[in-house]
Amino acid sequence: MSYHHFTIIERAKIEILVKLNYSARSIAKELERHHSNVSKELKRAGAGNYSAEEAQADYQSQRSKCRSRGKYTPNLAKIIEAKLKLTWSPEQIANTICKDLVSFKTIYNWIYKKQLTVGLSCLRHKGKNRKAVDKRGKFALGTPISERPAHVKTRKTFGHWELDTMVSSRGKSKGCFATFIERKTRLYTALKIPDRSAASMKSAIEQLLGILPKDSVQSFTTDRGKEFACHADITSKYEIPVYFADPYSAWQRGSNENGNGLLREFYPKKTDLALVDQTELIHNLTLINTRPRKCLGWKTTVEAFLHEVSHLG
Repeated sequence: MSYHHFTIIERAKIEILVKLNYSARSIAKELERHHSNVSKELKRAGAGNYSAEEAQADYQSQRSKCRSRGKYTPNLAKIIEAKLKLTWSPEQIANTICKDLVSFKTIYNWIYKKQLTVGLSCLRHKGKNRKAVDKRGKFALGTPISERPAHVKTRKTFGHWELDTMVSSRGKSKGCFATFIERKTRLYTALKIPDRSAASMKSAIEQLLGILPKDSVQSFTTDRGKEFACHADITSKYEIPVYFADPYSAWQRGSNENGNGLLREFYPKKTDLALVDQTELIHNLTLINTRPRKCLGWKTTVEAFLHEVSHLG
């Protein structure tokens, strides 16, 4: 039987079940995993202290140590750079003086990653045929998640939200959802937006703030998509800090990722979200938010949210 690493969603379930005093075997039964794998996973933090976020961070750290150090050396780089300056192509270099050392694709990657002193100008097509690594774009980031107050991570304080977008299938349309979830109560909602632009996201955030009770939003945590380039305006206008998760660290926004997964059950990836009826969307969100949740002591997210709101101010 092949082993598959635990996902952040599985780790979140383990954390909840540990707090409910489930045994390793009972947790394994819930997750349909072998109990020995669950026992090893629980040893990451010790009995009763398991944290999904910390376990995922430890997993990511260990995985990074397993990666190959690569074939790059300063001496090899100098040899390649000298030939590139003589107008040799990466393929010519890889199949002659660097034969059996590196492939031409590796040389291209070193150029793109600026590990070589020569730039794209040394290439015949100047890198114009290269596919973009991140089509979502980049922007000047705000506050990193490392500076987010520690109490936000514990989920013991109310009003801290995670944000994301859910998009239509590639080629379908630009229509998408701006999605939000409150970390403590897990209240999840989504708003239709015409495209994944900063202006559309800013409009969605302002719409959310206009609906929610006063003081029910204390912070936002999001990824590094270009649609969140509006963060400075939001912080300036509403005095709400926006924290950015680390690259390739979706587990740092695990609640939102899980919420999006629940909504995807209604709108699979083939769906054109621009055509979704607003009344239907509200109905499906209501179904999600009125389900009893084990992590909330079998309360619904609506009940938990209203309880917190009743204690504001």
